[in-house]
Amino acid sequence: MDFSDTIGISAAGMQAQADRLRVVSENLANQETTGTTAGSDPYRRKTITFKETLNHQTGASGVQVKNIGQDQTPFETRYEPGHPAADAKGYVKVPNVNMMVEVMDSHEAQHSYEANLNTMQITRSMLTRTINLMK
Repeated sequence: MDFSDTIGISAAGMQAQADRLRVVSENLANQETTGTTAGSDPYRRKTITFKETLNHQTGASGVQVKNIGQDQTPFETRYEPGHPAADAKGYVKVPNVNMMVEVMDSHEAQHSYEANLNTMQITRSMLTRTINLMK
């Protein structure tokens, strides 16, 4: 494995974590988004999964988004009889977004992003030193 492989792997990891942060941000932004008509479903939490990729030329593995899906956890309800999305009994379905889960996911994604960035910076520094030794 050479320096460009390491940088490519780190870049792929950073992109995957940036995508993960985008999904988390969307979930947090919609944590109170209910339906607009009686009995309609609210925003459904999005999930993200990754897959390992292989560069057949170099043999280096990386990561990329496999799927952005939807969390099938059931919706909770809240009693709000005046709400436009309330059912006949006055209950409104609320999104299945748990703020604590999203915050933890964002922290984990941030740490993974930073680890990949550090790896990239160290690799770049090693490459620069190698070039300077060759002068």
